[in-house]
Amino acid sequence: MNSIAITRRVASIALFTLVAGCASGPEVRVTADPAANLAAYHTFNYVTPLGTDREGYESIVSTALKEATTAELTRRGYRVADSPDFLVNFGARLDDRLRVTKVPVAGPPLGYYFYRRGFYDPWYGYNDVDVDQYTEGTVNIDIVDAAAKRLVWESIAVGRVTERMRNDLPGAIRKVVPQMLATFPSAGGGAAPEPPAR
Repeated sequence: MNSIAITRRVASIALFTLVAGCASGPEVRVTADPAANLAAYHTFNYVTPLGTDREGYESIVSTALKEATTAELTRRGYRVADSPDFLVNFGARLDDRLRVTKVPVAGPPLGYYFYRRGFYDPWYGYNDVDVDQYTEGTVNIDIVDAAAKRLVWESIAVGRVTERMRNDLPGAIRKVVPQMLATFPSAGGGAAPEPPAR
C-alpha cells in the first residue's frame, strides 16, 4: 500500500470517528400544543401509575426521573400540589440497533479484507463496511393539562446507551432531564432559566 493510499485511509477513518463522536449525545425533540396556555401553569404532580412504573410498584427509573424532573420544575418556579395545573408522565424503552456504514477507501481496505493486501486491489470506488451494533434508549417526558386531561407538551430524548449509563441509571437520568426540559417555560410563562453551572 503506497503512502498516499495510507494517508487517505487514515483521513477517512479520522473523519468517520469525529462525526460519530459528535453524534454521541442524545437528540432531543420537543412538541407543544399551540393552543395550550402554558403561562397559566403554576403547580404540578405526577400521573399514577407512571408509564415507567413496574406492575404494582415504582421502578428505579421512575424514581430517578421524578427526582430530576422535580428539581428542574422547582428551579423554574413550579410547586408540587395535590390539585395541580398539570401532570407529568414518563415513558422509556431500550431497543437494539444495527447501523451499517459504508466508508470509501482509496486502497485495499483493512479489517476482514486485509487478506487481499499485496495480491489484488479492489475496484475503484470500493467501500469498506462498518457494522455497529448498539442499544438505543428513548425517554419521553409528557406534560398533561390536569383539567382537560390532554397532552400539551412533550420532550423526547433518543440516544446511544453505554455500559456506563446502564451501571448508573440515576446519574444518566440526572444529565438528560435538564436537556429535555431546557425549553420548558418558567411558572407563569417566563423564559426558561439558564441551566446551573456544572
